[in-house]
Order: sequence, then structure tokens, then C-alpha cells
Amino acid sequence: MPATNWTTADLPELAGHSVIVTGGNSGIGFEAAKALAGRGARVVLAVRDPKRGADAAGAIAGSVEVRRLDLADLASVREFAQDWSGDIHALINNAGIMAPPLSRTKDGFESQFGTNHLGHFALTNLLLPRITGRVVTVASLAHRGGKIDNVDPNWSTRTYRRWEAYGQSKLANLLFTLELQRRLSEDGSPVIATAAHPGWAATNLQKSDNRFGAALAKLGNRLLSQDAAGGALPTLFAATADVPGGSYVGPAGRGELKGTPVLVKRSAAASDPAVAARLWSLSEELTQVTYPERSGRRATSTDQP
Repeated sequence: MPATNWTTADLPELAGHSVIVTGGNSGIGFEAAKALAGRGARVVLAVRDPKRGADAAGAIAGSVEVRRLDLADLASVREFAQDWSGDIHALINNAGIMAPPLSRTKDGFESQFGTNHLGHFALTNLLLPRITGRVVTVASLAHRGGKIDNVDPNWSTRTYRRWEAYGQSKLANLLFTLELQRRLSEDGSPVIATAAHPGWAATNLQKSDNRFGAALAKLGNRLLSQDAAGGALPTLFAATADVPGGSYVGPAGRGELKGTPVLVKRSAAASDPAVAARLWSLSEELTQVTYPERSGRRATSTDQP
């Protein structure tokens, strides 16, 4: 798709629309939330640390509120969903972690797979009966190096490799979008699922726990990156522009590192419906959250009545 020169000035008026942005207190999530609130949306920052969320909300003009959500804890995800009332025009699955040392979520999942994919998988399905417009999931160029290990997705027996684990979680984001859109289309739902990636955006996601990694990130930010506001444009485009369900949006520049948002291609692995279906079944098994039944579109969970 050719460059669009699309900017936040092209956002539609969003008065009366409620939008949830996970991890909306910093980085591209904060910039997306700011832009959406600026067009009249009621924006909910779903964040792990309410104090940091409140600080971020105070820097955004418009209707913004903060609710606690820890994607690394399925009990927190369920609590967030249970406490929600009213329609949701868009759910933006933005929060994520990148290449940390091996750690595990409250439920025992490898932290990247658990936070970036499983937490958002559960959240989306639990909220889906309330969603009227779109589900936007933020992926990454790193999905191209990812591979889903259905036997050991949580690195319980494999030797942990942080970047391979990150690639798996980002590939999972795109496969989730693919299978979610298939199910929505099969149901005749007006809701669509889209995905976006920010290219190389200079944000705190790139903080490193070693000196070499920090130096490399600093050099890359200087030479290749765009700022967080630029990195948020694909998310905003995927959330509001006239795009088909299942589409993937990224920057138009060389290597998709920066530039205005356009529709981009996903890898062959991220386009495989059979792999997407297997991942969906695995995700339901791990989270005990399933796609809402067509009648009433209510998600189920072992921890819900």
C-alpha cells in the first residue's frame, strides 16, 4: 500500500467512544491515548501501576481515567473485565515487555508469552461482549523471527533465549489477530481485529539490563528510530482508519522502521490459519478463558460464575 501521509490530524471525532489502552502510561501507548483523548474519546489507561497511570493521565487533556490491570496475573485480568460496564469502541492491546531475563507470571507462564500474548488473549475474550468496534493488538517486526512451540511455549524445559521468546510472543499476537478475525467473521460480527507495529520507536521498552545492550539501543535510536508519537501512528491508524479486518499496519519507510502508517505484510508463519487455530486452542487451555458463545457472546472462565 502506498504511503498515506496520515497523521493524527486525520483522526475522526471520537466523542462518545470509550477506548481502553493497555500500558497507556508510557511510550506509544501514552501517545496513542493522548491522541485519542484529544479527539474526544473517553480513554481508560489500563496499567499495572495506578500511580504511574495517574501521573500519565494528568499529562493528557481530555477524558482520561486509570484502572489497574496486571496482564501477568490472570486474576487481575478477570477482575478488570468483571468490573467493566458499558460499551467499548476499541480495545488497544498495547502493553508489553521485551527480552528480559527468564521470569514467570503469577500463573507460571514465561513472562513475555504470558504478558504479551496470554494476558491480552484472556482480556480480549472476556471483554469481547462489550466491544462494538475494534480490537487492535500491537505486534512487532520481531515476529518474523518467532516460532510457536506448542509443546513448551513457556520455556519450562528448553534453554531460555530471551529474543526467541520475544519473537514467539509477537508472532502469537499476529496469529491471535488472524484467528480472532476468522471467528468474528464467521459470527457475522461488525467488530474487526487488526494489528499494528511501531517500527523502531525510541521508548522505555528498549531499556537493557546490560551496558552493551543499552549502548546498542542508544545507537539504534539515534540512527534508525522515530519518536514515540511516530511509533503510535500505526496503532491509531489500525484503530480508526478504513482498513479490513485482519489487517496489519506499520510504518511506510525503509525496512518499516519509521514513517507514516500503511498496510504491511506479515510473515508466512503469521498468516497460517492452522497454526493460528492451534495457538488459540493452546491459549484457551492455558488461560481457561474461551471465545464468547455466539448467543450473548459471553466469554467463559473457570473463575467466573
